[in-house]
Amino acid sequence: MNQLGDGSREREIGATPEERTALARRFGLRALDRLEARLHVVPEAGGALLSGTLIADLVQACVATDEDVPAHLDVPFTVRFVRGLDASASDEEGEVELSDEDLDLLPLEDERIDLGETVAQTLALNLDPYPRVAGADAILREMGVLSEEEAGPFAALKGLKLGKGES
Repeated sequence: MNQLGDGSREREIGATPEERTALARRFGLRALDRLEARLHVVPEAGGALLSGTLIADLVQACVATDEDVPAHLDVPFTVRFVRGLDASASDEEGEVELSDEDLDLLPLEDERIDLGETVAQTLALNLDPYPRVAGADAILREMGVLSEEEAGPFAALKGLKLGKGES
């Protein structure tokens, strides 16, 4: 946790081996060998602005072959923590339109920011949703798995058309 005070703060944090194991389980990773962040927290009138860089070394499972897919993340991020965010959202009726700037807004509660959880959520947002090993398509073909074009609904029509031309 970081308690807001006066003036900006620079912080460097790193997950312990136990925290990395728990996060790997939480996010379905095979391994999380490194998770660090360099952070800059600036108090603002309505809350705080947190910017930084997340650095991680991890291993995911290939969605096609279940082989290990190692990845290195080095990503900048910015999150704005706003006082009373929940109250202002519930005051409005109907749908709420969010701009790109609003997408990284989080409520500021009790003048504290959980830096570790913010970094963990940033990690989750930057994971590859469909990790694949190099050559996954070739490996699948060797295993007899058809590509989308070969197995799709138009593949049968293409076969009929080609078959008609040969008669």
